[in-house]
Amino acid sequence: MRRFRMAKTQSKLWQMLRAGLLGRLVLLSVLVGIVAGFGAVFFNLLLTWTDNVFMVRWCGYTLPQPGAEGVVIVTEPLRRWGLLIVPVIGGLLSGLLVYTFAPETEGHGTDAVVDAFHRKRGIIRGHVPLVKTVASALTIGSGGSAGREGPIAQIGAGFGSALARWLKATDRERRLLMLAGAGAGLGAIFRAPLGGAFFVTEVLYRDVEFESSGLVPTFVASIVAYSIYCAVNRKWGAIFSVPSLNFNHPMELVLYLLLGMICAAAGIVYVKVFYGVRDRLFRKLPLPNHIKPALGGVVVGAMGFFLPQVLGMGYGWAQLAIDGSLPLKLALAIAGVKILATGFTIGSGGSGGVFAPSMVIGACLGSTMGLVFHHWMPGVATQPAAFALVGMAGFFAGVSKAPVATLIMVSEMAVGYGLLVPLMLTTGAAYLLTPRRISIYEKQVDARIDSPAHEGEYVVDVLEGIRVKDILPKDRPLTTFHPNSPLAEILEGVSGSKQQAFPVVDADGVLRGVIFFDDIRLFFTERGLPPRAVVAQDLLAPTFETAYLDENLASVLQKFRQTMHGELAVVDREGSGRVVGVVSRRDVLAMYHDRVAQRRKREWV
Repeated sequence: MRRFRMAKTQSKLWQMLRAGLLGRLVLLSVLVGIVAGFGAVFFNLLLTWTDNVFMVRWCGYTLPQPGAEGVVIVTEPLRRWGLLIVPVIGGLLSGLLVYTFAPETEGHGTDAVVDAFHRKRGIIRGHVPLVKTVASALTIGSGGSAGREGPIAQIGAGFGSALARWLKATDRERRLLMLAGAGAGLGAIFRAPLGGAFFVTEVLYRDVEFESSGLVPTFVASIVAYSIYCAVNRKWGAIFSVPSLNFNHPMELVLYLLLGMICAAAGIVYVKVFYGVRDRLFRKLPLPNHIKPALGGVVVGAMGFFLPQVLGMGYGWAQLAIDGSLPLKLALAIAGVKILATGFTIGSGGSGGVFAPSMVIGACLGSTMGLVFHHWMPGVATQPAAFALVGMAGFFAGVSKAPVATLIMVSEMAVGYGLLVPLMLTTGAAYLLTPRRISIYEKQVDARIDSPAHEGEYVVDVLEGIRVKDILPKDRPLTTFHPNSPLAEILEGVSGSKQQAFPVVDADGVLRGVIFFDDIRLFFTERGLPPRAVVAQDLLAPTFETAYLDENLASVLQKFRQTMHGELAVVDREGSGRVVGVVSRRDVLAMYHDRVAQRRKREWV
């Protein structure tokens, strides 16, 4: 009896969840956050294991870690020749896994999440997160220049999508749970729950827009995942340990503005190199995709042989840049070569994210400029290391088109808002100066109005501002009939007209009814009817709707849906009620597309 009651209670609970009760999305976001949190733990363990196998054991090379994740130790590889081999092996294993089981896991996973939101109704195949996890661990652990944000985003997003499909949720709920999972994974593994939640809702668009309906689910899931990840690892707080850095001199703003301009210029190069390597080189190679990541590994291994600092995620080098311990020439070399290494790692089909490489490039670029500014103006640029931290945010804000989320995330990762003003200035400048089409996330759309996920939301908004009189064709001939018009006259008039609805009017032009083409189609084949056997009065539709000159197109479109007809007679409501024309569904849709195009053009200006 007790077991029966428990089963009955569980059944009621699931019914309530399916019905949308008990804060459906919030409860499901908690579950998504739990899975994303443990997924981040598992991925981090797997990544640590592959790094230990490939880099530590085979090459005798221990990559430095960020301050809050390990000891920042700078060592030289004991077996430097191994750096030529392990990226090739990792690339080969990753390529075989990806292109055999889930080709959509190639490249950086965040873009796949963006694409799934806009164009795939939030659907991610169930085995994608597992394939992405293993392939990314192999790529990064073997020295590939990639990050962990893409894989963990797909892990969380994949579970959110799967849960929504299991519950038979709507497309909208599936998209939101997918975002919640992605934000939870990012918030956990980067220990930035607020930034992770904002990032996945902002990165969908090139304009500064947020998927606001997804904020609450991502907040909840991100908090849960962050708590689990930090509790299991027994490490709380930010990834980086940051010295006391502050904004002290107003003249520094000029230097930070200049840094934003440099970040924008470097970001343009980064994106063009990234997609140039992929589109102009690897996609044109007449070789199986399975082995292309290994070819990318050959180039990355050669770079690593001469400059081991560009291998792996590289957060340890970003930490040294923030500490002010990175020499100028080395910082500049890492920033430049890391751009190439990332392009060949991910552009060849390797699996991994672009967040970590972007952070390292930005930190090294900022450190370089900070040292230069300090040499030029030591009394103004008193803290060269501060430029490294600001450079991280500025560079990624430009290439990701997510300035607000980047500012928040970098502040969380560094535990502090002492540099908030310079961060705001540099990220804003880098975002504005980077052309709109230059983005590391190519699946972004410009704005919500351009997203297939929001098709139809703007129809009413646009059409309510347009009246029937604005679209009524002025030069289109109008075919009408009188109530006593004989069938022969009607058939002759219909055959010479492109209309589908024919108003029947009295001597004063006042509407008495409508004849629809479908209702008289059969009379074209009838023979032998008396001339006056059928008149217009006999062919009138039993029910019909009319449109008015002053009526908005949203109301007219609703009438089209209700009547299932393609045309409506237009009546002058304010005058005598006379028929003034016929409006078609095609006219309404053409005007809608014209207005949307005009709105987009204005946004571009």
